[in-house]
Amino acid sequence: MPLDGESWRRYFDRFEREAWRFEAQPTYTMPREQENVARFLRGEPKPADHKARWHERVRGYIGSGRRVGRVRIVRRPLTDYQRYQFAWGVPGNIAAGEDIRVLDVTREDFGLPLPGRDWWMFDGSRIAHLSHRPDGTQIGREAYEGDPAPYREWQRTALAHAVPFEEYMRAQAG
Repeated sequence: MPLDGESWRRYFDRFEREAWRFEAQPTYTMPREQENVARFLRGEPKPADHKARWHERVRGYIGSGRRVGRVRIVRRPLTDYQRYQFAWGVPGNIAAGEDIRVLDVTREDFGLPLPGRDWWMFDGSRIAHLSHRPDGTQIGREAYEGDPAPYREWQRTALAHAVPFEEYMRAQAG
């Protein structure tokens, strides 16, 4: 079942305990972010209201006792988009209450059994696939109707090997 617009918002918002995302793409080409990515790359300051709507939503989820988290797969060197997210996006998401972790798969021998596509998992049982073009443009979201057990295992594996964002950044700076 395709999930667009309001149907996506309803599908997302009805989680009761946890919304969790697996992010595998090295870059995301989202029209509403392009100007901010360009600002970041030009060295301009971050707008005060950067991602304010998402932060408000996350604070609402957290305030109602729910959790929001994600693991982002990276391979060094980071893409321009990843550098933008790590400087401008992720810190605000964490301040709003999101648990964000990084799984660096730069080493060729890393070899974890993880999928190469992005997805959200809600309450360990509902899955939404996110489809992207090779340039990172999202072209669709679709509810997955199959067995969620592999997704729970992929989540467990990703979380077991990822580190909190702040720890990753400290290690990169040191």
